[in-house]
Order: sequence, then C-alpha cells, then structure tokens
Amino acid sequence: MKRRERTRQLIELGGLVVKAGLVELVDDDRTVMLALLTEAAARLRSEDREAVLTLWRRRGKRAFAADD
Repeated sequence: MKRRERTRQLIELGGLVVKAGLVELVDDDRTVMLALLTEAAARLRSEDREAVLTLWRRRGKRAFAADD
C-alpha cells in the first residue's frame, strides 16, 4: 500500500473511532481504546464470528444512517 493510501486509511479509521463516540466516552484514554479493539478482535476469532459480524454490520449501518 502506498504511503498516501495508507495515510488516508488511517485518517478514515480514526474518524470512525470519533464517530462512534469512543474518544469522549473513554476520555481519550488510548489504552482503553486499544483494549476495546483487542476485545473486538478476540470476538472475531471466536466460533461466533459470523453472528458477531452480522450483528455489528447491522448496528454499523444504523449508525451511518442516523448521521444522514
């Protein structure tokens, strides 16, 4: 991945963290944010992966729609 593409990806991913309200909810505690993401990754490694993805996709679509 080229540097410019990578930079854009990182900015967009950071925007999702802000959009989800995590920055405010954890008072910008990056240790907590990393733990949340690590927990999410662990759930995606579990046997319930497909169910979790389905649930999270549904919630994500609603969150995007609520901002329109």
